[in-house]
Amino acid sequence: MTTDSILPEEILAAARRAVDANRAAGRTFALAESCTGGLVAAAITEIPGSSDVFERGFVTYSNEAKIEMINVSADVLDTFGAVSIATAWSMAQGALEASGADIAIAITGVAGPDGGTEKKPVGTVVFARAEKGADPQHVVADRKEFGDLGRGGVRFQAVLCALELLLPSHDGGDGLDGDA
Repeated sequence: MTTDSILPEEILAAARRAVDANRAAGRTFALAESCTGGLVAAAITEIPGSSDVFERGFVTYSNEAKIEMINVSADVLDTFGAVSIATAWSMAQGALEASGADIAIAITGVAGPDGGTEKKPVGTVVFARAEKGADPQHVVADRKEFGDLGRGGVRFQAVLCALELLLPSHDGGDGLDGDA
C-alpha cells in the first residue's frame, strides 16, 4: 500500500533537505510554531528517519501556550506583541532550553484573513533561530512581509522559510537580521 503525503512536494523537498543536512551535520533541532500550527513539524515527520534529528516541536498558538510551554515572558508579549522579533527570539530560546536540541527555529505571524494591523499587516511573519552555545544576547531573527496571500499562502511561505532556516549552510549567512 502506498500513501501520498497531503503536503505539497515543494515543502516535502525542503523538509528532506533539512533532515538530510542536519543528519550530515550531526545536530538536532526543535521547533516553536505559532501561525504555522505544527505544519513545519508535520513536514519534517513526513521524512523517514527524521527522528534522527528532530527532537520536538511546540505548537504555541496562544500567548498562554508561549508563556507556559516555552517560557516566553508575559512582559515581552505585552510590550512587543506576539508577532515581533522579541517574541520570536524568546520562543526560539525557550524551545532550545526546553528541548536540549542543538538549534531551535521559531515562527510567529499573522496568517489572516483577520488580525492584521497597519504596523503588522496580514502576511507578516517573524522567524528566529537560537543555537546551543551561542551568545543569547546575539539575536538572530527576521521579519518577513509575504503580503496577503490568503491564509494558506502565508502559512505555505512561512513553512518554506522555516525549513530553509534549518539548513546548516545558513549559519551565519542566512539573511536573518542579527541586530534586532
